[in-house]
Amino acid sequence: MVQAYETATGNGDPEAPVTESRSRRLFGRWRDDRRIWRRGIVLALCAVVLSLLMGLHAQVPNRVGSLGSLSETFLPWMGVIGIPLLLAAALWRRSATALIALLLPLIVWFNLFGGLLTDKSTGGGDLMVATHNVNAGNPDPTGTAEEVAASGADVLALQELPQGKVSVYARALASTYKYHAVQGTVGLWSKYPLTDTKPVDIRMGWTRAMRATVETPKGDIAVYVAHMPSVRVKMRAGFTAGQRDDSADALGAAISRERVGRVVLLGDLNGTMNDRALTAVTSQMRSTQGAAGDGFGFSWPASFPMARIDQIMVRGIEPVSSWSLPRTDSDHLPIAARVAF
Repeated sequence: MVQAYETATGNGDPEAPVTESRSRRLFGRWRDDRRIWRRGIVLALCAVVLSLLMGLHAQVPNRVGSLGSLSETFLPWMGVIGIPLLLAAALWRRSATALIALLLPLIVWFNLFGGLLTDKSTGGGDLMVATHNVNAGNPDPTGTAEEVAASGADVLALQELPQGKVSVYARALASTYKYHAVQGTVGLWSKYPLTDTKPVDIRMGWTRAMRATVETPKGDIAVYVAHMPSVRVKMRAGFTAGQRDDSADALGAAISRERVGRVVLLGDLNGTMNDRALTAVTSQMRSTQGAAGDGFGFSWPASFPMARIDQIMVRGIEPVSSWSLPRTDSDHLPIAARVAF
């Protein structure tokens, strides 16, 4: 009897309980199951396809429904959603093959976005800028204006200004900003003098972009404010972004002709830095979020931000920090950045 008990417990201790942890039982089932390598082949293939879609996103064709731009707009979410789903399925199927294959999309995702998970901001900076799409239907324009002004920004850009509400925003911001200029539905407020203010043609038929020189104590900066055309996802047409793409090309051409060495672009570009359609702009400017931000900095929709379509970009100056401001009554989050000359 003693010998039998020792065999059962494995240690000869009559006091030891004959127990086995749940994890050991699970591992035992996996170890004894010879089919763990044959199961989950389809899941493994899905992991490979996910890796290819993320790693080769620039090769996804844009000719049909602008699928390339659509995938690039929500590119981080491919991994955030796809990898956990495949992991759960691989565990449910008890497939070692699928689990190993999941390392591939995981590596690709971290290669693309791992740098955004760390705080790259540094102290200091000579100028704080902010931008906000205030939403034409904003129920509290005065409160929204006061909230973004309270951020301490030296230069503030607003987009989607209804013609009948421009005076409301101007009055709310007057005590903070001595200078301002409005062109069409976009405006610029500044603590420093504005000169050479003019609209910028982005092929819209009406004014949704402007340019001004801000005369700061450290030198002049050319500031562009832009609101790119909206994009839509439609069942038959796909990702309708043709007008936005044309406007981005026009804005990029205008910035390329800029003679002032220091340039800042503030606005709602209705596209992310990954979107190839914005190359005319992104190829010649740096994103403050990518260079000096903390996290992804998603700005839209405000209720559950999923994409950073509002941008602060610079050329000829150094971004030192970038962040999102608290939510207002708009459907976008305001964003801000500090830059050094």
